[in-house]
Amino acid sequence: MVCLGNICRSPLAEALLRHKVNPKKVEVDSAGLDSYHIGEAPCKTSQEVAGEHGLDISGLRARAFKTSDFDRFDKIYIMDDYNWQLIQSRARNKADLQKVDFILNEIFPGENMAVPDSYGKGKNAAKLVYDMLDKATTAIAQKLQS
Repeated sequence: MVCLGNICRSPLAEALLRHKVNPKKVEVDSAGLDSYHIGEAPCKTSQEVAGEHGLDISGLRARAFKTSDFDRFDKIYIMDDYNWQLIQSRARNKADLQKVDFILNEIFPGENMAVPDSYGKGKNAAKLVYDMLDKATTAIAQKLQS
């Protein structure tokens, strides 16, 4: 799960998918494409919204996306067009890029819809992001189980 800073959208997606899959069979992680939040906990609004749904994301810490993540993971989900532009510049080859997809393509195939960045936009924005990611991660979990 990849977004820009790894403190709003991607930690929510990480926690949601982890909650829905068998952790012994599926490794789930998140990262940011920019490094200015490394080591920080998810933003307060994301923590609050996750908590309202029984998920504690306070222990997660932002990390930067590494080129080696292309080798470590079978699928890399991004949140928006800007993430796509940045990750393209880090891909070493076509195989790397084939692992990358917009997370909302899981529920809106081929539409490349963005999950809006909720950073600094309040709790309602974080709730909207949570709802979008909840639906997308449910689709991913169902796909993994079949």
